[in-house]
Amino acid sequence: MNNTVVISGAGLWTPENTITNEELVEAYNQYSEQYNRENAEDIASGDKIAKPLSSADFIAKASGIKSRFAYRKEGILDIDRMRPKLEERPIDTLSHQAEMAVNAAKIALNEAKKSASDIDAVIISCAYTQRSYPAIAIEVQNELGIQGFGFDMLVACSAATFALQRAYEMVSAGTAKSVLVINPELTSPQVNYCDRDSHFIFGDVSTATVVERAETANADHIYEILNTKAVTSYSNNIRSDFGYTSRVDDSDPFADDKLFHQEGRKVFKEVCPMAAEHIASQLASIDIAIEGVKRWWLHQANINMNQLITKKLLGRTPSPEEAPIVLDRYANTASAGSLIAFNLHHKDLTSGDIGLICSFGAGYSIGSLVIKKH
Repeated sequence: MNNTVVISGAGLWTPENTITNEELVEAYNQYSEQYNRENAEDIASGDKIAKPLSSADFIAKASGIKSRFAYRKEGILDIDRMRPKLEERPIDTLSHQAEMAVNAAKIALNEAKKSASDIDAVIISCAYTQRSYPAIAIEVQNELGIQGFGFDMLVACSAATFALQRAYEMVSAGTAKSVLVINPELTSPQVNYCDRDSHFIFGDVSTATVVERAETANADHIYEILNTKAVTSYSNNIRSDFGYTSRVDDSDPFADDKLFHQEGRKVFKEVCPMAAEHIASQLASIDIAIEGVKRWWLHQANINMNQLITKKLLGRTPSPEEAPIVLDRYANTASAGSLIAFNLHHKDLTSGDIGLICSFGAGYSIGSLVIKKH
């Protein structure tokens, strides 16, 4: 039996709604001015801190982000709400996140030339899941008519690559013949749209990938997984503390600390060298020169991080073809960023070309896969 494991299908589903920096800043600044007026006395006395204003140029310069997609746009730009408005669906109706997952899954299955009967495991892996149980993966499995099993994973911005590694291990071990990995990143409910330093960071999207043995793959674009690597190192610099224990510790379940927050400068300073070393050592371990990598599909959190990491590796700034950037349109989509880059920039590669998929984020966590096109 051929134990070679491959990626045979990739899917990208994008919501219809977009929000530009200009739209986001207009709403945020109106909210901040209203907040500062209503709290003028407390701000003057030092009991509260005034909300600073923002600008579209500030966001683009700080992050490279110019726009983002939103699963639901309604409510985000309403200065009296400042969060998306999702309807609560009946339990016998497909959940919002499962809907996103199914949309991407169908595209990936089509690309892989597979049907539900060819898949026997579903992994939903993302930064947040809509509920604790039943697993979103099992809901998606049921909706698609897949026999076998499914489970959810949460590894923040490394969730997609960590899940691909679990899929690789299952197929390699023979515990699953083909695995569908889906990353429905519904991030907007966890964004603090009232915070200048983080209100612009995230966007919503869903990606999906089919992993199977080479002997069963018949897609037009097939990539052998040459190597996988993961590492975690505990840090409090990126956190989201929303959880069910808020009910019993009597804290505000919707306070700022329960939403996404980070020490951005510390993250930049610590994660960039960590990611560069991670990638360099992985490639060295399998005797692949850094110059031998044709395409770098990196996590899409911040353009300055991506450029610094690739410059550390290559000794120069890579071309857009070598290390494609998609966060200008999509923003940070948590774990899906590197897979968006892969979806949009892989079909031009030729047989034998080597690429690297890498994501990094809260934990800290870093996951990467070295792949070669058949």
